[in-house]
Amino acid sequence: MDVSRIRALRGPNLWSRHTSIEAIVSCAEAERDINRIPGFETRLRERFPEIALLQPALGGDAPSMAHILEFATLGLQAQAGCPVTFSRTSQTIEAGVYQVVVEYSEEEVGRLALELAQTLCRAAAADAPFDIGKEMRRLRELDEEVRLGPSTGAIVYAAAARGIPWRRLTEGSLVQFGWGSKQRRIQAAESDTTSAIAESIAQDKELTKRLLRAAGVPTPAGRPVGDAEDAWTAAREIGIENGAAVVVKPRDGNQGKGVAVNLTTREQVLTAYAAARRISAGVLVERYIGGQDHRFLIVGGKLAAAARREPPMVIGDGARSVRQLVDQVNADPRRGDGHATSLTRIRFDDIALARLAEDGLDAESVPPRGRRVILRNNANLSTGGSATDVTDDVHPDFAACAAAAARVIGLDIAGVDIVCKNVLRPLEEQGGGIVELNAAPGLRMHLQPSFGKGRAVGEAIVAHLFADGDEARIPLVAVAGTNGKTTTVRLTAGILGSAGYRVGMTSTDGVHIQGKRIDSGDCSGPKSARNVLMHPDVDAAVLETARGGVLREGLGFDRCDVAVVTNIGKGDHLGLSYISTAEDLSVVKRVIVRNVKPGAGHAVLNAADPLVARMAAACPGQVIFFARDRGHPVMALHRAQGKRILFLDGREIVAQEAGAEQRIALCDIPITAGGAIGFQIENVMAAAGAGWALGLDWTVIRAGLAAFVNDAASAPGRFNLFDYRGATLIADYGHNPDAMQALVEAIENMPEKSGKRRVAVISGAGDRRDEDLRQQTEILGQAFDTVVLYQDQCQRGRADGEVLALLRQGLQNARRARRVTEIHGELPAIDTALRDLQAGDLCLILVDQVETSLAHIAQRIAEPHSVWPAERATVASK
Repeated sequence: MDVSRIRALRGPNLWSRHTSIEAIVSCAEAERDINRIPGFETRLRERFPEIALLQPALGGDAPSMAHILEFATLGLQAQAGCPVTFSRTSQTIEAGVYQVVVEYSEEEVGRLALELAQTLCRAAAADAPFDIGKEMRRLRELDEEVRLGPSTGAIVYAAAARGIPWRRLTEGSLVQFGWGSKQRRIQAAESDTTSAIAESIAQDKELTKRLLRAAGVPTPAGRPVGDAEDAWTAAREIGIENGAAVVVKPRDGNQGKGVAVNLTTREQVLTAYAAARRISAGVLVERYIGGQDHRFLIVGGKLAAAARREPPMVIGDGARSVRQLVDQVNADPRRGDGHATSLTRIRFDDIALARLAEDGLDAESVPPRGRRVILRNNANLSTGGSATDVTDDVHPDFAACAAAAARVIGLDIAGVDIVCKNVLRPLEEQGGGIVELNAAPGLRMHLQPSFGKGRAVGEAIVAHLFADGDEARIPLVAVAGTNGKTTTVRLTAGILGSAGYRVGMTSTDGVHIQGKRIDSGDCSGPKSARNVLMHPDVDAAVLETARGGVLREGLGFDRCDVAVVTNIGKGDHLGLSYISTAEDLSVVKRVIVRNVKPGAGHAVLNAADPLVARMAAACPGQVIFFARDRGHPVMALHRAQGKRILFLDGREIVAQEAGAEQRIALCDIPITAGGAIGFQIENVMAAAGAGWALGLDWTVIRAGLAAFVNDAASAPGRFNLFDYRGATLIADYGHNPDAMQALVEAIENMPEKSGKRRVAVISGAGDRRDEDLRQQTEILGQAFDTVVLYQDQCQRGRADGEVLALLRQGLQNARRARRVTEIHGELPAIDTALRDLQAGDLCLILVDQVETSLAHIAQRIAEPHSVWPAERATVASK
């Protein structure tokens, strides 16, 4: 078994909506049916008993080694606690080669699970050892390390439940919610409106006390100290020699680190000072307030949850030592190291031993049954403490006092630490006090308290960030197809711009924000889509969604409002990534349709293309069909059902629904050249359909179409027209047979520009099939007198001259072309064509390096013909 081309599908994809690992797996003859491997299944189950050989799911077929790899990868993740359920293995057109797809919740964990599954399968095949316990620990530890912590996770899951999209921006806790101008960000339980000044104040415990005290909020008396002796002096000022107890803590600590409470002797104070000093350069000494430790979570000025915290402790049973009791408590699966679990293991360290010594105990002491043995003075969960929910018991005045403290400091989300006897009466009546405020408070104690009911604090924070019903999404249009994608994207962006939206757009021409290009090259993949959706100045997104990106990584978004599919070419990108037929290609293009917003979303589909029209069945929203012929059977049925269609009626585009209609004259749409360019009419209908689906006013749609100019600046390489000394030049990025046919038809429909003599300049992409390359020049050879062939900059795996030979083959039976020229280099080929042009001629230049070629054409138009250098060319005349 050989595993190759491992990919992470990070968004909705060809297989499912789940994030998944995809691998190409090649199996030897015997591995295509594991029943041919004696004892394999038995050995596999011995090494991983939990694996399920899901033979019923295979339709009765015997599983291959690729299927076993699938089951093992999924099963290992599931046993590690990952919430994964989806997997699939599909036979490719190559014998013994399979595509294996397995869902993951964390990419690194999914990749490791696939690696371990390979090792497991090989060990079972070779009867070699496989330590399942050791490998499961590896997997669990990695999952705990990389997955979201409980606080961040609770907020993210609450947002996802409301349909709010999210994206993890770092390997830590920085998360973006929403898209574009609707986005918000959090880092753990800190939001983008949490003031840096407020956070700084909260870290300075002395400043926090002064501000609270000035606002009339009760706090314990105390002051900062400079050294150990000053700490003892401050303790005496508080009254330690008269029976009062004190607290020593770092001035800017967190999570209870370095905090010592209920100190009553000089020795304790000096020891505690040394411990606090190791945490912070500043140390505070405060009056110890008797009572219980409570944490109040304030979100947006309101109490979200309250918990009583207990210090780490064990209960004696009269038989086991303190050390053994701690081991027993730490064996609780809810306890772990760090913050990934609901509780933290009790630390049995020097601090714990010192606390035991205060009670006359040590690690080997056996406390009597029922005795509470305290192992630390502070009650932080991070040191092994526990929590009991008391939210329902909080007195309203008590809650108001905690909320006031958060307001004084300026925190929108705050953990307020209060010591008091109980929460049933106002704080002032009990002599209690607020001892600390925390930015980015931990949520574990509220989500899964040791006792009592868990609270929906993640939902409270999401409600603080977003109004009811707000999914933090901007209008998103995804465009797929073989030809016309980029033009449709630009037209749709123009319509949205006319509506006042700040538009982000991705295409093969780059990434544009409000008309300004911020990235160049082919940006029709998921990475560019994510970048647009992350941009804070984007109110609407129009995203070209190419086949390659979908196959390579999935979509860059979870769903779209509108999915537009222009057409499915019969000879474009076939033979790549196991996409062998137009039907296969349509399944890839259909991914955006399957991920339209359920109910309210729309798919805008070309009814005249059977493969596109068939996608309507996969749309979870509504469908708008477009076609030039309103009598097409698909259009007729849709119209009869009172649903939305767009069609051509004479010289007007008509949008019709249930008898009501809107009309746009082709003469008011410059890109169609008054209706002469048929494929541009279809692009216009697709873009108008997208605007209609988004609920835009037809006045706005008309204005957007009327303002769109199809020149080299606004739509480079998309049927750009130039005048060259009385000859007509057309520059286009067409690169497949369907595009050639559409271009020829457009030229035939423009008699005033069709040319007394026609010249075509063409190359071909090396990753196209032989027959597709030949067919392109077959079509051109019937419509052009001269064809200039040039070798593309990148041959994409082809030998030198191989593409030119295939293009020449397509011209062998040309009806019209009588002159064929071969040139090495795109710009020299353009010069060769331009040199012989006369007024009234037409030259179609099929550009590869769009920007470079358009700039070269502009330069040639601007300069005298006589300055051109002579170029060497090989000429063959028929």
